[in-house]
This record gives sequence, C-alpha cells and structure tokens, in this order.
Amino acid sequence: MMRALVLSTVVMALLGVAPVMAQSGDEAAVAQAVEAFRNAMLKADRSQFEALTADQLSYGHSAGRIENKAQFIDAATSGRSTWKFITLTDQTTQIVGNTAIVRHTLTGETERDGKTNPVKIGVLMVWHKPDGQWKLLARQAVRLEEPRTN
Repeated sequence: MMRALVLSTVVMALLGVAPVMAQSGDEAAVAQAVEAFRNAMLKADRSQFEALTADQLSYGHSAGRIENKAQFIDAATSGRSTWKFITLTDQTTQIVGNTAIVRHTLTGETERDGKTNPVKIGVLMVWHKPDGQWKLLARQAVRLEEPRTN
C-alpha cells in the first residue's frame, strides 16, 4: 500500500513537472531562434532568413512599411543598408500552444549611403511551430523615444 502511494505521488509529480519542462524547453528554443534571427540581420544571411521565416511572414517596420517574406528577405540582404550592431534587451516570451509571443527592445546602428543611423525600437515577434521548428510568422516594430528631461 505504501509503495503504491509513493509510486503514484512520484508519477503525479512528474506529470505536473512535464508541462513546465516543455514550456521552458520551448522558451529556450524560441530564444535561440530570436538570436539566430539577430545574427542573420547582422550578416544579411539569406539562407538563415529563409530557414527562420514562415512563408506567410508579415514583417512590419517602425516607419509603417509592411513586407511579405520575399520582400523582407530581398531588402534585408540587398546591401543598401547594413547593421553595425544590434542589442536586444528586456526580452519576454510567452508560449501559447505552438505559438510564441516575443517582445524586446532593439538598440542598434545601421549604415546607409555612408551615413550611420541610431536605431531604438520596440519589437513584437510572433513565432509559430508548425512542424517542430520555430518560424517567424509576424513581426512589428515601433519607434521608441528617449525619455525627455525637463
């Protein structure tokens, strides 16, 4: 009797822990995908963008321009504008089934036509895992203003 009670307690404890472990595993996998995407931006890596984005991608820029997958990849790899550095901070991830909602602040610097441009934007990314691999389905950025001092 005692053995059955201990065994059932262990099984219930393991079942209770399994979703937490899966969630933290998914969060880690999404964080890796976000980091791979950041590196692809720095390197303008077409093959990485192809692998990391869903065919239905909706990519919204902070200036309001919206691109599909082909438009985004063409623009990101054209060489007209290059990233000097990208730092992601304040990142949060929420897993909802096979979907992940990621928010962060992106701070960086781009160069275009010999001119350096500072960038500070809030980013919302929606990742989806249709076949066991996280793919970027949607992304929207918004310009962030520096706090004013009076």
